[in-house]
Amino acid sequence: MTSSPDRYELLKSFARENRKNATLAEQSLWNRLRQREFGVLFLRQHVIGDYIVDFVSRHGGLIIEVDGGYHAEPRQQEEDAMREQALSDMGYHVIRFSNEEVLFDIENVMEQIKRYFQ
Repeated sequence: MTSSPDRYELLKSFARENRKNATLAEQSLWNRLRQREFGVLFLRQHVIGDYIVDFVSRHGGLIIEVDGGYHAEPRQQEEDAMREQALSDMGYHVIRFSNEEVLFDIENVMEQIKRYFQ
């Protein structure tokens, strides 16, 4: 499902910029996901509805979000919950990892992703 036509081009432009300016954690995870370790294709900074998700396997229905510290703030947690519900309503499952998890325990992150596809 894509966003409204009036928003899609703007979101696509933002997604392109996000790909160019990925965080270190996003770059680290992308370097692993792009190798298709699970035989699954992932897209990064992809528009779904009115959202840009960090990573998505459309075939597997999995969205992976890599969260910086501001995601611990109550207001952001509320927004994240609403976003997850909207994505869930579209048929996706969302897994969230902190920057620290990705940067310092990438093998555990990859194991959790692998479990989703088993």
